[in-house]
Amino acid sequence: MSDSLSVARSPEEKRHSSDGQSRFGPIYAGLMAVMLLASLDQTIVSTALPTVVGELHGMTHMAWVTTAYILAATVVMPVYGRIGDLLGRKNLYSGGIIVFLAGSVIAGSAQDMTMLIIGRAVQGLGGGGLMITSQAIVADLVPPRERAKYMAPIGVVFALASVVGPLLGGWFNDSIGWRWCFWINLPVGLLALAVCSVALHLPRKALKATIDYIGITLMTVAVACTVLVADWGGTDYAWSDPLVLGLTGAGVGSWILFFSSQSRAAEPIVPLRLFRSPVFDIATLIGMIVIGVGMFAVVSYMPTYVQMVYGVTAAQSGWLLLPMVVGLMGASLPVGQRMSRTGRYRIYPIAGSLVITVTSLMLSTLEAGTPLALLCGYLLLMGVGVGLMSQTLVLAVQNAFPPADVGTATAANNFFREIGATVGTAAVGAVFTSRLTDQLSTRLSSSDLKAVGDTDSLTPALVHALPARVQDAVVAAYQHALTPVFGYVVPLFLVGVVLAVVLPEKRLAGGDSHRPAGETAGRAPGGPETKAR
Repeated sequence: MSDSLSVARSPEEKRHSSDGQSRFGPIYAGLMAVMLLASLDQTIVSTALPTVVGELHGMTHMAWVTTAYILAATVVMPVYGRIGDLLGRKNLYSGGIIVFLAGSVIAGSAQDMTMLIIGRAVQGLGGGGLMITSQAIVADLVPPRERAKYMAPIGVVFALASVVGPLLGGWFNDSIGWRWCFWINLPVGLLALAVCSVALHLPRKALKATIDYIGITLMTVAVACTVLVADWGGTDYAWSDPLVLGLTGAGVGSWILFFSSQSRAAEPIVPLRLFRSPVFDIATLIGMIVIGVGMFAVVSYMPTYVQMVYGVTAAQSGWLLLPMVVGLMGASLPVGQRMSRTGRYRIYPIAGSLVITVTSLMLSTLEAGTPLALLCGYLLLMGVGVGLMSQTLVLAVQNAFPPADVGTATAANNFFREIGATVGTAAVGAVFTSRLTDQLSTRLSSSDLKAVGDTDSLTPALVHALPARVQDAVVAAYQHALTPVFGYVVPLFLVGVVLAVVLPEKRLAGGDSHRPAGETAGRAPGGPETKAR
């Protein structure tokens, strides 16, 4: 309990607090369940990915199975955030669940890579809204000082999903089939939808919103061009290829037109006034650079690495990511409690970005003979770094704006963080694929390449069925293709450290100093009294 709330309370106040607890409990449980659902599918296919792309003959499109989800989720985040601020969040929340489930059906039924990638994109259109709206609803119901205690578990759920996702994906892949990575969403999603319908009662806002269709279109084109350049440049196409140059020009032009349109739109998707806040600017840049690139690069490609290099199963590669979530939980939960007591947050992004920088440098030194225990130790440190800063940055941004802009600010912050994750994952994938192709052609003779077959359809099982000499060459190719990439991003993380040092600190508000605009739908313990409609 924060200092601002540790005063003596009358029996009437205690009764209201108890009533608020009983109302807020089911709501918070529902938010956590939906956050788990949305964040799980960012990583659930990572351990099954080598098998999936082998069966569907799409090794060169491997990155798109992850990127399509993140790209779609990124595009819709500002839309959900802004419309939620203007019209209310419950219908958006329910709609996001339904769209997510539709995408799961498409992906689970996929017979080729095109259908799988389309399904993942549809999932992202729903999942992006779920992640944003969950955080915005917590911000509606809880004052910033108390919010730290509730946002920290949400951060843990996100990280837990990042590790449990690969674990579940590996288990499904090794037992009942990788398609259950998507079918499992149906019962979980329907349960979450029922909880949302019964427990979540939010007020309807009477505002009439003008949808910024021009801004949405320009933003979609800008994000798509950015990701395509990162994914195709230097791999499928040379950087000087007219297609890559055209996409680069279209992307730059779309970003310029998008931000220009936001100054004229009646209800802009990303209001330019957000950028007048140094807290928003710096916290968003840190999220893009450190968390967006660092966490997703590790979670997306480490399972493939350990399957190929160490010969572990898909399920075992998921278990090997468990230290990462242990580190995140061990850091984020105490940080949330301490921020609730002190109202201060700046030290945590500084420490977190330093830890991630050092860990990335350590990962770049991995060799094929590196003990798995040491690799797990590196992953533990990566989790600590992410846990120190992930939800801390979101809280800092929310605290810098009035309640009427909380959803928009939260969505914009996550939007740019996901841009970092999208571009980072695509860029790491592009560099990895290019290096792997070069390594395989260098280490394997023409006869060895015939024994390997189509490198686009390599799976861990096929690799470890090869003759020992050829197998060793392929393993060495994977090891030398990926680990140097972690060293390439160290200078980028050092920029994140500098930004964290200069991040302004605005003490977190507490108690009744923060009230939602209008009526809200429940009461968090220690939060403002609210009323369901």
